[in-house]
This record gives sequence, C-alpha cells and structure tokens, in this order.
Amino acid sequence: MQFMLQYPDVHGTDQDMLESGEVGDVAVALEKADWDGLAFTEHPAPGINWLERGGHQSLDPFIALAGAATVTKRLRLLSYLAVVPYRNPLLLAKTTASLDRISKGRFILGAGTGYLKGEFRALGVDFDERNVLFDEALDVLPLHWSGEPFSYRGRHFEAKNTIGRPRPTNDTIPIWIGGNSKITLRRVAERAHGWMPLLGPDEMFATTRTPHPGSASGIAATIGSLVPSLDQRGIALDVAIPYMDATIARPREESDRHRAEFEALEEIGCTWTVINVPPVPPSQMIEFIESFSEVYIQA
Repeated sequence: MQFMLQYPDVHGTDQDMLESGEVGDVAVALEKADWDGLAFTEHPAPGINWLERGGHQSLDPFIALAGAATVTKRLRLLSYLAVVPYRNPLLLAKTTASLDRISKGRFILGAGTGYLKGEFRALGVDFDERNVLFDEALDVLPLHWSGEPFSYRGRHFEAKNTIGRPRPTNDTIPIWIGGNSKITLRRVAERAHGWMPLLGPDEMFATTRTPHPGSASGIAATIGSLVPSLDQRGIALDVAIPYMDATIARPREESDRHRAEFEALEEIGCTWTVINVPPVPPSQMIEFIESFSEVYIQA
C-alpha cells in the first residue's frame, strides 16, 4: 500500500486555498517523510451556491503539481481528478506531457467526466456531450504522446497530420479514471491503468451522478472483474481509495483501527490510499505529515 496526500480542500469562501502551506513546502515535507504522492483536484469555475453548500476551492492541478515537481525527485503527482471534457484533448495532451517531462515521469493523469452542470456552462462545454468528449480524449492522448504524426476528427475539432513533441518520459502517461458507473469501469478495463472509486456519504452520489460503489466486498469484486482485462494488456491495475475519516488528522489516536482499515483496503486490492484531512495552519500540516509517516509508513 502506498500513501498519497490530497492537498486539503477549503470549503466555501472564508479561507484561502493555501491555508495549509505553500505547495513546495508541503511537497518537500511529504518526500522527506517518505510519503509516496501528492494530489490536487480541479474546479476551474464553480458556482458560489455550490461552494457555500459544501463545495471546495481548487488550484489548477497541473500548475500546482508542476510546482511540486520542481522541488521533489521521487514523489508521484496525481490530478485527482482532472475533468477531461473541459479541455480540447490536444491541449490536455500537451499540458500533461509537459508536466510529465518536468517531473521526469512522475505524473499520473487522474481523469473524470465531471458533474457540475454550471461549471460546464461557464466553460462553454455541452454537459450532455461529456462522455463523447471523454472518449475522444482517450483516443487522442496516446496518439499525441506517441510523438508520431496522426490525424483525428473529433466532434468539435480536426487534427490533420499533427504531431506531439516532446514525448512523455516513458512514452506514455498512466491514466487513472474516477467514478463508479458501468461506462467508467469499461473504460478502466479497456483503456486505463487505474481506477479511482468515488466514496462518500449517500447524498453525494446524487450530485456527482455516479452509483454508490457498495461495500468493501463489492469493491473487491469489481477490482477482481477488472484485473483480467488489464492483465491481457500487460498492465498492473492501480486502485486509489480516498480515506476520509476525520480522526486520521490525529495520526497517533486510534492508530490500531486505522492500521487495520489500511490493511483491509490492501487485502481487497487497493494499491494507493489518498489521505484527506481538513485544512490546518502550515506548521500543523507539517506536523501531521511527519506524524502520519512515523505511525503508518516508517513503522
């Protein structure tokens, strides 16, 4: 099991996104404490009503992760998750390849279709086209990353004899897809490297428009159904589970329970745990990073 920190979400507008510390400082502390990764989410144009009702601020994940890349050497960097239909896939391919090269191959493209209708409207993207646009991107990304000339006609663009250079460090970039729907699981099986199941309270799933993933045994069964398809493609499936138990912000409390939960997640096939904690002042964030590592990583 590997551990990744999602930079703490700031809900509403009363606080600033970077309340928990500068990106570079947090990234350096994570690497020094033997954590395995850092993640940033995305909401470029959220509505004020959504923010005030529990939504959260975000940085541009690619810029934030690029900043983390320049001060670290080992830490994996995840967009958790980037809303793929918001961007022309050629621009997405260029952005991700650039970040991958800057990080020397440490970037993971965590991708999703998105769910906020108002944000789609604000960005001029048809919400009802999101699945078509997502699949187009899955077509175009490997073509662009190949570094060879290609042509592709999409719904709203046409690339003729286009080439993407420079190529990613390792010729491609891992794609982890988020969500629980049948179409998501099909995409993971056929075209991705990893799955990011969405977990949370029951009321969240109506907003995010994805089914509840079910119990741990249900998640394990889903993982088991995905593995054969990825094995056929020669890919080891990564599964990244969000861990949102608020008590983990105090790592030394209830450590036996948390350790048992991490072990249970690993047993059902999860390879990454993405730790979510509330925003705290920078000194407390560094203290949390170090304490969590002492209890669960270095122990």
